[in-house]
Amino acid sequence: MESVVTPKAAFRQELVDALESQVTLDHPIFQKLMGAEPNHELLRHMALQGYQLTKNFLFYIENLFFYCPLPKHKHRLLINLFEEETGHFSQTDNHVVLMQKFIRALGITDEERDAVEPYPETKALIDYRRELVSNPETYHRGAAAVLIASEGQNLETLGDESRDSGLSRMYGLSADDLLFFSVHEKEDVGHVNQGLDLVVDLCTTAKMQEEALEAVHKTCALFRGMYDGVAKRS
Repeated sequence: MESVVTPKAAFRQELVDALESQVTLDHPIFQKLMGAEPNHELLRHMALQGYQLTKNFLFYIENLFFYCPLPKHKHRLLINLFEEETGHFSQTDNHVVLMQKFIRALGITDEERDAVEPYPETKALIDYRRELVSNPETYHRGAAAVLIASEGQNLETLGDESRDSGLSRMYGLSADDLLFFSVHEKEDVGHVNQGLDLVVDLCTTAKMQEEALEAVHKTCALFRGMYDGVAKRS
């Protein structure tokens, strides 16, 4: 028997539940990072692998914008793309530049940063999303992976504490050093909601809905895999 399409409101909630059921900030690596004593070496490893993701993020948004079949959502993606590239709406800077500023604040030179390669686990996360957003046939899965599962990572908190406030408290970093995190904490609330709207409108069959949900689950699992990769090398 053919599967029945889930009504839009219910499907949207299923996507939210899929994201929230796989919180990555409960990974043991964050207990080490935010434990009783600062772990500067671990923070550097985390930052350098996180930078591998940041370098690729514009590619994802560019492709999601380019292939978007729905004009209303294409306009929203253009705004997202413009902010990533310029920092215009947050009145800051290009988001890769913000991440570079954070890495410099950890005492890592530009040369050291640029010499780092992604660990295999990090590369798996990068490549999974690159492949999905590069193919119009998997567009709905790419949108779910990037705009829901990936943007949603920045909405997680450590207890009642945001990432930037926790890093400031533990590592003595300034608000300027942590702009990358504070900007995303605010903006990604809207980005995730836009992603939910887009994926709900895109998925017109039960199969597409199932594939979008699977993409959220897999992306969150790949984020955990990346943290596993950092943990075993730290």
